Amino acid sequence: MTNIRINAVDVYHPKKIVKNEFYIEHFKKQGKDIEHFLEIMGRKERYIIDGLEENSITMAIEASKRVLKKAGLEGKDMDMIVFSTQVPETTLPTNAVFVHQAIEAKKGIVMYDLNANCAGMTIAVEQVSRYMLSNPHINKALVVGSDYFSLLANPEDSLTYPNFGDAASAIILEKTEEDTGFIDGLFEVHSEGLNNVLYPEKGLSHALRGDGKADYILWKPFDGSVSLPISYELIEKILERNNLEIEDVDSFCFSQFGLTNIKKFEERFNISPEKLVYIGDRYAYTGTSSPFVALHEAIEAGQINRGDLVMFWTVGVGYEVIVMLYKY
Repeated sequence: MTNIRINAVDVYHPKKIVKNEFYIEHFKKQGKDIEHFLEIMGRKERYIIDGLEENSITMAIEASKRVLKKAGLEGKDMDMIVFSTQVPETTLPTNAVFVHQAIEAKKGIVMYDLNANCAGMTIAVEQVSRYMLSNPHINKALVVGSDYFSLLANPEDSLTYPNFGDAASAIILEKTEEDTGFIDGLFEVHSEGLNNVLYPEKGLSHALRGDGKADYILWKPFDGSVSLPISYELIEKILERNNLEIEDVDSFCFSQFGLTNIKKFEERFNISPEKLVYIGDRYAYTGTSSPFVALHEAIEAGQINRGDLVMFWTVGVGYEVIVMLYKY
């Protein structure tokens, strides 16, 4: 029986490392103490773009080249390219076309950008997996997620400015006859929170033609844990409909938005701490690529091995939750 497996995953991040001390001193000058915030979010350092030479596209290209090399493949081997980003460097043309050119992909290919905010790359992997199962002509796909989050973080906002990092992750999906790969994915959307996080604040038309701005994200204070009860239900549902128990899952690659959320999942499901991948202390929050940066780092560390059952979970603002199961 044909399925879709993860051939390889890789990561690119900028060279510059910024540690907590910089942000602590930065906000002290504004009369704010963020040490406790950084502690509960689990932050220590993050990679930040420094200069105009790098952006979401350049990071995606580097991650894509790395994953192709790791898999022993070339751009011409790809039948599909999907680029997930919420910080696109261009809206015309697609960001994906820059990756297409850089890796010298063939012309007869399915290619597009996808924006589902922080849930984007996980949704892209789920959707591409299902599409590949239905299309006999798509055998290998490149999914890349890249966000230049520090570009939009307001230096006066103690929640976003110290919490974000910059990185890209790329993954190659391919058809296989082995008993491995994609298992299932579940979604739930609660759009009543759509005005909590906005960019541009008043929309693109007002930013370009009216009185709006497009310098930083507008991030209103709100209870981010509101998505957790729904997430618990989705986890229970996806396990039940696949005849699995939480103990059957070998590793959990969840959103790295905050260590506090991961701890809540640990308590709610009594998950062994070593099964919960956490890399937010080194990368901070990288947006759309977050669960797959975690996957990459766990594989490199020997925490995730071939045959392991991996659960992914993340949330896009607005908000949209996805839970996905993959047998790596």
